[in-house]
Amino acid sequence: MEKTPKPGLVRTFGLGMATIIVMSSIIGSGVFKKVAPMAEALGSPVLVILAWVLAGLLILCAVLSIAELAAMYPHAGGAFTWLERAYGRMTAFLYGWSCFTVIQTAAISSVAFVFAGAVNSIHPLPHLPADLEGLSFLGIHPLDNIGAKAVACALIIALTWANIRGARQGGFISLVFTLSIVLCIAFIIGAAFSSPAGGWHTLAVHGAGYPADGFTVVGFITVMFIALRHAFWGYEGWIALGFIGEEVKRPERNLPRAMAYGIVLITVLYVLINTAYLYVLPIGDLLDGLAADQNNIAAVVVMDHLFGKSGALIVSAMIIISTFGCTNATSLVSSRIYYAMARDGWFFRSAARTHPRHRTPHVALIYQCVWACLLVLSGSFDLLTDLVIIAAFVFYGLVVFGVLVLRRKRPAVPRPYKTFGYPVIPLIFTLLCVVLLVVTLIGSPARSAAGLVLILSGLPFFFHWNKSRRQRITKETS
Repeated sequence: MEKTPKPGLVRTFGLGMATIIVMSSIIGSGVFKKVAPMAEALGSPVLVILAWVLAGLLILCAVLSIAELAAMYPHAGGAFTWLERAYGRMTAFLYGWSCFTVIQTAAISSVAFVFAGAVNSIHPLPHLPADLEGLSFLGIHPLDNIGAKAVACALIIALTWANIRGARQGGFISLVFTLSIVLCIAFIIGAAFSSPAGGWHTLAVHGAGYPADGFTVVGFITVMFIALRHAFWGYEGWIALGFIGEEVKRPERNLPRAMAYGIVLITVLYVLINTAYLYVLPIGDLLDGLAADQNNIAAVVVMDHLFGKSGALIVSAMIIISTFGCTNATSLVSSRIYYAMARDGWFFRSAARTHPRHRTPHVALIYQCVWACLLVLSGSFDLLTDLVIIAAFVFYGLVVFGVLVLRRKRPAVPRPYKTFGYPVIPLIFTLLCVVLLVVTLIGSPARSAAGLVLILSGLPFFFHWNKSRRQRITKETS
């Protein structure tokens, strides 16, 4: 007689697939778009490349830090579990709640919308009549640009269905699309460096915004932080592998390695492709091309210079591939946060159920899908991406500093992996988060306040579910 599998998640991913999931959670639109604001802020090709390197190294500091936590507590939910161990239930809950309201779901919806925009550049998507598009509800225009929104929602729904069908199937999709986008990026790099249109001399040419006498120390630090904020969006998703710790084989070994390998490979790709952009075009010509192009995508300008009008189609196809893979990977890993929360009584209880056949958190995936689609219909994507960074770095700093907290709070817990360069490496990243948040609060007080409101909006739910947990525990023990 065939045994019925025990409810719960199953360890599906080895080291190779875990590394692929790290990469596919990160590579989205940032690799093609973020060189533009970075070049405008810094005005120097060398400094732009340096910013990508620094961002990668700082994210690597964070990864080398949290790898200790991932090996200690290889459970579904990742940072939710780590924050609870370090700071208590309320902090962990507010992180999980923020992931659901903005950090992860807004990342899914915004990347899906970029996917729809790339589809639109190849084949124009339909619009409703102007009077319908103008309909407003609480300042939101849900029917505006309805064709793109429909494509974005269809993508989210389709990938949710695929991930409900099985974690292995979702991982296979990430594998195919990650390998495809890496090959596409390699094609751009090869085409750029083999083209007679470019040359190494362009890397020595400064833009019009670069000071004649160079930056002062304060000026350099200021513009570099501006550039790093843009670069960090390109690396967003670096913490995602921890969410599926319960589904990784030999997690004490594979989680730290996959995190480090994935970030190193991503950094190498980002540095090479951004060097390729600036090898083909001097930074001033690149910025002029971006100013004249309504899509404001650096890769389009470079490909147009190399291949003519077909270059835009090439880049659009690449963005479709990368955003498809990124949306899939983010959907797969993020749902595990809400599953872990619900299992512990800190979310809607039905989200703790796993599919009886596919062993996936299907209800959590459905909740995530519905909310992400509602965010797509809201259309506030520029605001959402800003809020993602603001809310995320509050908790990223807490998670990394949690390595130090748990060293003192729980010294006896086995640590299969110990943070390299402890305590300097965790402190460097924690300090970065503090400075980044201070700069953001000063520069964007309204959006910073909105991010904090979204984080704190979970407090009423926390007290409700905390009361429900206590009542349930009392009944079970009485």
